[in-house]
Order: sequence, then C-alpha cells, then structure tokens
Amino acid sequence: MKDISCKLLVIGAGPGGYVCAIRAGQLGIDTVIVDARKPGGTCLNVGCIPSKALIHAAEEYDRIVHLASGRSSLGIRTATPEISLSETIEWKDGIVGRLNGGVAALLKRAKVKMVGGWARFCDGKTVEVETETGRQVIRAENIVIATGSAPVELSNLPFGGRVISSTEALSLTAVPESLAVIGGGYIGLELGTAFAKLGAKVTIVEAQDRILPLYDAELTRRVGKRLRTLGVEVLTGAKAKGLARAGDALLVEAADGREIPLAVDRVLVTVGRKPVTQGWGIEELALDMDGPFIRVGERCETSMRGIYAIGDVTGEPMLAHRAMAQGEMVAEIIAGHKRGWDKRAIPAVCFTDPEIVAVGLAPDEAHRGGGEVRVGLFPFSASGRAMTKQSEDGFVRVVARADNHLVLGIQAVGQGVSELAAAFGLALEMGARLEDIAGTIHAHPTQGEAFQEAALKGLGRELHF
Repeated sequence: MKDISCKLLVIGAGPGGYVCAIRAGQLGIDTVIVDARKPGGTCLNVGCIPSKALIHAAEEYDRIVHLASGRSSLGIRTATPEISLSETIEWKDGIVGRLNGGVAALLKRAKVKMVGGWARFCDGKTVEVETETGRQVIRAENIVIATGSAPVELSNLPFGGRVISSTEALSLTAVPESLAVIGGGYIGLELGTAFAKLGAKVTIVEAQDRILPLYDAELTRRVGKRLRTLGVEVLTGAKAKGLARAGDALLVEAADGREIPLAVDRVLVTVGRKPVTQGWGIEELALDMDGPFIRVGERCETSMRGIYAIGDVTGEPMLAHRAMAQGEMVAEIIAGHKRGWDKRAIPAVCFTDPEIVAVGLAPDEAHRGGGEVRVGLFPFSASGRAMTKQSEDGFVRVVARADNHLVLGIQAVGQGVSELAAAFGLALEMGARLEDIAGTIHAHPTQGEAFQEAALKGLGRELHF
C-alpha cells in the first residue's frame, strides 16, 4: 500500500481523538485518524452512552413497578410490568450505532482520513497500521496519542465466565438474579443501581470505609440512603477474595475479618481503569511516564517534540469531556494558536440515584487552602419544582472565598442535577463571585433556582430558606 504522509496523526478515535481530528480538519490541517474499533471509543461504544441508556431504562421500569404496586402518591395505577432486557440492549445498541455513524460523518465532513486498524510506532514520526487490506505506513509531523483506558482486572477474579467487566455488563440479555459489584466507585454504583431497579439482588463490596470515596460524605450520604431503599446491601471495609472452589459463590472478607460467601450469578468488577500504553509500540519512544500514565505538560505535550497525549492515557480525571477539551486544544496548538489548559473547572458527574455533580473545591479542600471560606447550601426540600417532581432529597452547595466571594467550588446531589453541570462549570471558568450568581435571574420554577439560592445563602441574604 502507498505510504501516507500528513501533518497530524491521531491514534485513537475516542472522545479526545475524534474531537482533536475534527477540530484539526476544520482548521485546514491534513489529518489522519487511526483506530481498530468503530469511532467513539470506550465512552460511546461500551461506556458513557450505553450505561446511561441502561440507567434510563432501569429508572423507567422502577417507576412503573411503583405505579403497579399502588404506592404512587400521584393517583396513577397500571398493570404489572415486565422487562425484556434483550430488547433494551437492542435499543441501546441502536443509539450507539446512530452515534457511531454521526462521528464518522463529522470526521468525513472535516476531511479527516480514517484508517481502520491497530497502529504501532516505528519511531517518533512513523507508525505502521495492520488494516484489513494490508500494512499501511503513516508518516506525520505531529502525533497525538489518544489510546484511552481499559477496565482493571483483579488477579484473584480474572474476567471470564460469571466474572465480568462493565463492558460485558452492558451487553447482558437477561437480568441476573443476584449480582455482586466489586468496587463502590461511580461505575460500580451506576450499574449496580440500574440492575437493582431491574430486579437483581445487588451487593456492593467496597474496600474503603464508604462508597464513592472520592466525593465528600455529605454528597454520598444520599446515595447510600437510596441504595438501602432499593434493597442493595453495601459491604464497606470488605475485600473480595475470589470465587469459591465450586465457582457458585464469591468469598468476601468482611471488615471484622469474617469470611462471607455470597451466592451470586454474576460478579461485576469495577475497581478502576488503566491506561492503554501497551500494544502500540511505546517501547520505540522515549516518553516520560507518571506511574502508568504518559506525563504531559499544560499543553498536553510529551517529552518528545511533536508528540502529544490526551485523555485517559494521561491520568486523572478520566473523563470524556476532559479528553474532548484537551483534543480541541491540541489541534489549535498545532494550527499555531496560543492555547493553555486548566483542569480546575472540569465537572465530575455520578449518574447514581440521586445524581451527584462536583466542580472545583469541596468545603474541606477549600479550608485546607488556608483562607477563610463561605459555604451556601440550599436544600431541594425548599424547592417548589423539586416538590412537583417528587425529588426533594438533595441540595446545591456553593463554596467561595470569604474575602472577595470568588467561587471556588460548586456541588449538588439530587434527581437530575447532572443537567446543572454546565452552569456550575461556566461559573468557575468565568471566575464568578457569589454576587454574580445571586444577581443572575433564574427561571421559576426550576431546580436551577437552587444555585441562585445557595449563592444568596453564602451572602447571608437567602430568600426562600
């Protein structure tokens, strides 16, 4: 096959990679993108999008179950519902397929050349790709590594059989009667909650002393309460030891040292993700590493001139929207624009029940910074819109400096609060002060009013609480 030469080669067509390639194409940069899978990466194909589809289906099913039980206070009654998970998965796959096609169309419109196959470095300017039609050599002035991440496998619970990762969990065609989830982080709790709503008996096994340990306890307390309502058993301070010899039970070491056998149909391992740094010839490069991750500077530059790295392969936070922002920035840098990168305004969202949003500093983190802070909190129990949606459990909280009221962080927990993430991120990005948020007219009645009310609370002049 004839060799390809280009100004920019992007390795990996996940959220960071395809956004980088599209933006580069828009800027007139001769761009090639390589991936062995369909465009969209983990997020689109086996992560963010399919998991949210499953979560939505589970929420709808759970709502109908409550209506059928006669426990609805809305006066609505319906017949006994059923769930056909195979049809749900088919619907989910349809969404993924539509989005795959959409990304491919966007790349084509930006005049980006797509090469299907697995890229491997020969040197810092050259890669070889094994395609369906043969070996393709690509030479590039600039290369962006966007190879993403993969689920972490436990040595005592290797994937296979009844032990599955999030990828397999999103393709199950029947709801397991019982499910053990190893890891109480956001992936485990999102999927565990969904399967509990679909009718599975779910047990969460978390090694630390509480679930969602990366979020402050005031936010996660509501999630724990909802898990108990759903009948989910949460074992904290517990460790999964492996499957019993017969293979029909998971052995768990409880916090008090007892060994507990859990009879489960499936074991879902969600103990984190690792960067994909093997299989594409990293040994041919002289890249500085930060533990298992590729070390990058503020402009996502690596230790080798002309090579950049973005997304999960560069470390935490492993978020699709972080990778997208990095990809866009790198494309503009290669085009000669002056760009920088600041991760302080990246929102993190847990699509648990209730949802959690956090951007910037939590109160404890702000206090550790050394200065005095103001914290304004408005509960949804005082929100008219939350009452009408039967979603009163939760709050919006704003953290600001005491001296000049500069907003340092915003957090929320409650039904549907993920849709407030954009407003929270914008406030930090624009350097808002409490007065800016308080002085912005928020539409009534909406849950977004809680943002304004929290800022007013921080100023000591709350109106509705």
